[in-house]
Amino acid sequence: MKFVDEATIWVHAGKGGDGSASFRREKYIPFGGPNGGDGGKGGDVYLVGTHNLNTLVAFRYQRKFHAKNGENGRGKQQTGHAGSDCIIEVPIGTVVKDLETDEIIGDITQPGQKIIVAQGGDRGLGNVHFKSSVNRAPRKFTRGTAGEARQLLLELQVLADVGLLGLPNAGKSTLIRAISKATPKVADYPFTTLHPHLGVVTKDGITGVVVADIPGLIEGASEGHGLGDKFLRHLSRVKLLLHVIDVMPIDGSDPVSNAQCIVRELEKYDTALAEKERWVVLNKIDYIAPDQIENHCQDILNRLQWTGRYFFLSALTKAGTQDLVDALCEAVAKNLKAEQEKAAEDEAQQSDQCSENNSDNN
Repeated sequence: MKFVDEATIWVHAGKGGDGSASFRREKYIPFGGPNGGDGGKGGDVYLVGTHNLNTLVAFRYQRKFHAKNGENGRGKQQTGHAGSDCIIEVPIGTVVKDLETDEIIGDITQPGQKIIVAQGGDRGLGNVHFKSSVNRAPRKFTRGTAGEARQLLLELQVLADVGLLGLPNAGKSTLIRAISKATPKVADYPFTTLHPHLGVVTKDGITGVVVADIPGLIEGASEGHGLGDKFLRHLSRVKLLLHVIDVMPIDGSDPVSNAQCIVRELEKYDTALAEKERWVVLNKIDYIAPDQIENHCQDILNRLQWTGRYFFLSALTKAGTQDLVDALCEAVAKNLKAEQEKAAEDEAQQSDQCSENNSDNN
């Protein structure tokens, strides 16, 4: 299955219509003056965010998009119709890059958000604009300019509050099934998850926390091994990382070494991502004798030298998952409140600044 969190498309804005070189010719007026109209502007190409899409799979089948050309001008100073714009719907969370310059054109994070990616050509001028006292019958007109053409890279970065991080088969998909209504595929072989899944975690039916299940990472992920660099991209927007660690790997590997491998890949890929708040989730405690769970898990934490928040749980049996749900809802609600307070403070500062500027002008 092709991973469809990115797509390459070609966009071509419409050409501007040509101006007209026309002269007034009516009964009893055989030599009227110039009356050539202007051409119409070429159509623009826009991207607009929508909740109706959640992948870029549609762009596997249609990659070229054209806006309409503007119409040519006509006699009697009639301006040609402007070309129709081309509107392309993309999922929320799409980052748009120009492939030639590697410039980020825009980042679509809201439904209805609209960005222009290719400008339509300017219209040509009719000969009426070139009339002067010394040139009463100009035949000069200008042609419309070509519309902008671009090759774009669309990259989808999921919008979530929390991102699950860990090796293949660490139990991330089982965990998101346990704490939300998402139903990603679960199996006992690596790379069961091929693309991100989103689940909404609720507490008392009120608080909604969006959790992203990212496909498992392997060593070298930051360099593209196992498509890891593409998967890591989806964690760039999350506010909190849940590092899921299998406490009893079926292959007999060391949980501590596995966890350290993931951290190294984070640091290589993006230091800002590695510095995000991270909680450790020690999963699959159902594989350990009940009287040995505490000692076994504490040993892992001690060897990791972990001082942050942690949870012992079994995603399969749901043991300990409620504590995690409560903590996630509380943390996200607290973060949301802080963001709202900061936004209100920024708005108040801008209002005060505008008032001061108005006072100075008066």
